Amino acid sequence: MGSTETVMGRPRATSRPALERLGFELFARRGFDRTTVDDIADAAGIGRRTFFRYFASKNDLVWGDFEEQLVRLETLLAAADPQTPMMDAVREAVVEFNRFDPAVVPWHRQRMTLILEVPTLKADSAVRYASWRALVTEFAARRLGLPATDLLPRLIGGTVLAACVAAYEQWLTDEDADLSDLLSTSISQLAAGYAHL
Repeated sequence: MGSTETVMGRPRATSRPALERLGFELFARRGFDRTTVDDIADAAGIGRRTFFRYFASKNDLVWGDFEEQLVRLETLLAAADPQTPMMDAVREAVVEFNRFDPAVVPWHRQRMTLILEVPTLKADSAVRYASWRALVTEFAARRLGLPATDLLPRLIGGTVLAACVAAYEQWLTDEDADLSDLLSTSISQLAAGYAHL
């Protein structure tokens, strides 16, 4: 057997997406908490140290390229037309940020199920969601001409995040639901409360 194959004949997985797929396969079979980094590395035909070149932890594998995605959200918010009402601009950016190729949707659904339901990941999500929330808070602060530390921008950042989580929770319970529609509806409902801004 060549050096590019594992003992079981599976080609080595040496890319972030390939390791993510293997990790998700193992999580689906064994559960997140019962799957170790060593299990994923073994299934990929790589060493533990190689795994850590791609991901700092098993949790990071679930979140994927979250930091890069935050840059995308920041770019979408920055590109918003200044004439567009603030909450419409937030809604448009968030819906676009959460638009996925249909082929990726099943993986994204599995990712979000883990993030929203596994206690270990729910605790980890607080730090990551804080970064996401901060981008919306800073956008709102710029639009309102207020410091990001003021109550109103913080309130907007926090409630937009809550609206998105609610939309995702609904999406995960209804396989026929459209994520973009749920996000748009959720943020539109929230925007009604900020209509005077």
